[in-house]
Amino acid sequence: MRRVPVSRRFLLALSTLVVAACATGVPEVPAGPDGQRDEVLVVGRAVYRRNCVNCHANDGGGGKGAKLKDGAVVEKYPDAADQAAVIRNGRGQMPSFDGRLTDAEIDAVVRFTREVLG
Repeated sequence: MRRVPVSRRFLLALSTLVVAACATGVPEVPAGPDGQRDEVLVVGRAVYRRNCVNCHANDGGGGKGAKLKDGAVVEKYPDAADQAAVIRNGRGQMPSFDGRLTDAEIDAVVRFTREVLG
């Protein structure tokens, strides 16, 4: 068996990570005025990637699930607590995430969809 030099393995691993990160298409959390990213929004993005993209699309454009981007989610749920309740309890084709996501994760994904996608 041929040995691959460490430098090539590192470059292969790094390029795989870069391609995987770029392929998600989920918008990044923008840095604030201080150059830092809001950690709650970072968590919200991760929750969205794991649980929401299959129905709502990477950019929140909808598909099987409702459109979330361009202010659609805020228009439908002016009160963020109402949006959180739908995520927690489900409605129609939207499954319940109660017991699958913590309250903090639900709050984070609500903020992400409203502030980054919306």
